[in-house]
Amino acid sequence: MKKSVLTRYRVMAYVTGVLLIALCLGMIAKYVLDLGGAADFTQVVSIAHGWLYVIYLVFAFDLGSKAKWPVKKQLWVLLAGTVPTAAFFVERRVSQELDAKVAATEAPAPVKA
Repeated sequence: MKKSVLTRYRVMAYVTGVLLIALCLGMIAKYVLDLGGAADFTQVVSIAHGWLYVIYLVFAFDLGSKAKWPVKKQLWVLLAGTVPTAAFFVERRVSQELDAKVAATEAPAPVKA
């Protein structure tokens, strides 16, 4: 597995996580605090999160298929982008697990003399 597969998953996990937290804060501002510009903010952030979550799903599925994960683990990673802050924790765990695999596949082959 290439390092780029893990890197693009990590980037999208962070982007999705940040947008989901921003969306939650916008919803609180809109419905609880009744702030004026919160409606426009939540509309923009929700659209951005929705489209970027689709990209996150594609990258996470690609990563899971290349890492040969079982279906249960794959679903766990895919759903992490829907729970605020879960994407950060899942990304950290996945990265720690797959860093060794990535390093092993990218290690140069020994040179025979």
